[in-house]
Amino acid sequence: MFPPGPGVGYAVVAAVLWGGYIFALKRYFAAYPGTVLTVGINAAAIAWYLPITATRGGFSRLPAPAAIGAVEAAVTAGTIVATAAAFLLFLRALDLGAVSYVAPISKIIPAFVLPIEVLVLHQRLTPLEVAGVVVATLAVYVANYRTGPLLDPLRKAATARAAQLALASAACFALGDVGKRLVLQEYGIPLTAWVPLLLGGVLAVVFPLAIREWVSLREAAPRFVLAGGLVAVAEHATSLAFSVVPASIASPIINTQAVVAVVLGGIVLREEAFGIRLAAAGLAVVGVGLIAA
Repeated sequence: MFPPGPGVGYAVVAAVLWGGYIFALKRYFAAYPGTVLTVGINAAAIAWYLPITATRGGFSRLPAPAAIGAVEAAVTAGTIVATAAAFLLFLRALDLGAVSYVAPISKIIPAFVLPIEVLVLHQRLTPLEVAGVVVATLAVYVANYRTGPLLDPLRKAATARAAQLALASAACFALGDVGKRLVLQEYGIPLTAWVPLLLGGVLAVVFPLAIREWVSLREAAPRFVLAGGLVAVAEHATSLAFSVVPASIASPIINTQAVVAVVLGGIVLREEAFGIRLAAAGLAVVGVGLIAA
C-alpha cells in the first residue's frame, strides 16, 4: 500500500507514537501545568537522545558556521521558535476557551502546510495526494470535535479570541513543519543533531514561563523519564519522515496522532462520543491510503 520510499511509513509510526504520548499526558500528567510538563519531558527526552547524537557524530557533522547563510540560519531558528510558539498559543487558547472549539481548530495544521509548500516551495502533488491530505485533515478535525454544529468551531474563529489563538497555533505548527522539511532536506543539518536542537530550543523558549508556575516533579520522576523516552523516539521518527518526504505529505499523516489519542481514550477511558472517534479513525485510514496510493 505504501510507496517504495519509507517516508510515509515513518510518518505513520510517528503518528502512533505521538498519539500514545497524548493519551499518556491525559491519563498520567493532568495535574501538571503545560509549560512545566514541556520542560520536564523535553529535558528527559534530550537526556535519552544525546547518546545517539554522540555515537552518530551528529554535532560534528553540522555545517561550519561560515557555510551557513543568513536565510538558512533564520529558517532553522524560526522553525524552533515557531514550534514553541505554537504550543504556547495552544495553551493560551485553552485558558480562554472551551476545548470543544479550541482543539479542532488547533489541529488543522495540514490545511496551512499544503498552500505554504505549494506556493512558496513549489511542491507538486498529484490530485490523489491532495485528496488524501484533505481527508486526513478532516479526520483530525472530526476526532477533536465535541458537540454542537460541525462548523461551529470555525465560525467562532471569526469572533472568539480563543479560537483565533487556536488558529494562530495551527499556523505556527505548520510553519514549524515546513521548516523541518527545509532543515533536514535542504540545509544539511544531520537528523541526530536536529532532534536535540529542536527539543532543547523549545525547552529554552518555554522555560521562563514554566518558572512562574513551577511545581516539583520529584514524585513523578519515573513517569517523566519514560515519557521523555517516548518523545525522543517519536521525534526521531518525525524527523525521519520530514527528511525524506514533503511536509505536505508528512504533516497530515503525523497529525492523525489526534485520532490515535482519542480512539485510545474511547477504548481505555470510556470517553464519550466514541462513535464519532471511530468515524475519524476511518477517515484517517482513507486519507493515509490516498496519500500512499
